[in-house]
Amino acid sequence: MKCEHCTRKECSKKTKTDDEENVSDEAPSPAQENREKGEFHKLADAKIFLSDCLACDSCLTAEEGLQLSQQNAKDFFRVLNLNKKCDTSKHKVLVVSVCPQSLPYFAAKFNVSVTDASRRLCGFLKSLGVHYVFDTTIAVDFSILESQKEFVRRYHQHSEGARALPMLTSACPGWVRYAERVLGRPVTPHLCTAKSPQQVMGSLVKDYFARQQNLSPEKIFHVIVAPCYDRKLEALREGLSSASHSSRGADCVLTSGEVAQIMEQSDLSVQDATVDTLFGDSKEEKVTRHDGASSDGHLAHVFRHAAKELFNEDVEEVTYRARRNKDFQEVTLEKNGEVLLRFAAAYGFRNIQNMILKLKKGALPYHFVEVLACPGGCLNGRGQAQSRDGRVDKALLRQMEGIYSDIPVRPPETSAHVQELYQQWLEGLDSPKAQETLHTRFPSPELCAHGLDIRW
Repeated sequence: MKCEHCTRKECSKKTKTDDEENVSDEAPSPAQENREKGEFHKLADAKIFLSDCLACDSCLTAEEGLQLSQQNAKDFFRVLNLNKKCDTSKHKVLVVSVCPQSLPYFAAKFNVSVTDASRRLCGFLKSLGVHYVFDTTIAVDFSILESQKEFVRRYHQHSEGARALPMLTSACPGWVRYAERVLGRPVTPHLCTAKSPQQVMGSLVKDYFARQQNLSPEKIFHVIVAPCYDRKLEALREGLSSASHSSRGADCVLTSGEVAQIMEQSDLSVQDATVDTLFGDSKEEKVTRHDGASSDGHLAHVFRHAAKELFNEDVEEVTYRARRNKDFQEVTLEKNGEVLLRFAAAYGFRNIQNMILKLKKGALPYHFVEVLACPGGCLNGRGQAQSRDGRVDKALLRQMEGIYSDIPVRPPETSAHVQELYQQWLEGLDSPKAQETLHTRFPSPELCAHGLDIRW
């Protein structure tokens, strides 16, 4: 079987592997007992369908296929059930981290406010046996702050002989996987080295939080709730563990749709609960987000920071102008008729493909591009925005966009907890530990011959 976008004669990806049949579990979960129930019944086993794969390059090895088959509710319930056994040596501390773009889905799904959705989700997860539920907003803070510093550094280093710009964001795993495995060296040097929010959250949980709780990283089972399938692939990416340990940052990724299905099929009595924080007994009372219409907001925050740092210009409101289409937008900083900064947002692989063609020709006029694989951004992730026929549920998407836009925006610079973590956990803002923990490296394979021929 091949994806409709694939140019290869064969595809190593499968809709189902023999290994999936052999994944053992201690007791049946609600998702297993009634697979055909609910809107997202196809997601119960968390398969990666060919039509769902964004970074198509026959890119799943046999080992990755096996690991992906375990990125599902079965693995989650396996750990829950192990924790009920008498052998405490096999018990795990279960931690679930929820992405900001998942909360509007739950709010729309259950027709409640985003704050009530957060409390209901947290209460449900704890009723299952989860010990801690975190919001990944603090990880987004780190990712944005490191991206801001890297852009300013690249801007100063850029020249015709050493082209450090444009800087392309690396928070979207579908885009990054495509860049690494298909595009290679012409593109990977332009990828921002700041780790994605999911990667940073993995380090926060398996390193900082583990130390605070006097736990080894291996005793923590860390689950990410995210809007798209590619987060599952990101969890498998090499080098995601923190500098101080070898365990994987995220042990399992569940899409918003998978979690919603588990909630629909459960008959547990649930009491709402407030989301935990990484800091002792304090709770996360307010739901906040960053300044992005449907994403983590790297473009807006980096743009404001660069305008101030490079040109001493204060930008109150970032104004987007649609160019080719609504998913390709431009932001500029102008003074006395001169364009000082030119940023862009490119969402969806058709826009990405056009951007890459211009980049290869040296005709891309932007200093910075926020790149996301999903048209419409992260809210449109295929793990939460699909209808039963596999198409985008446009009504649901519009509802989520409205809910997301109403969440208060909090600039990452204003977080006292982040500044505290830079000092106590990372030994300073620009320390070697901060660089090692919050940044990554990208391999630069030779450009695949067919890499720019895929018609997305």
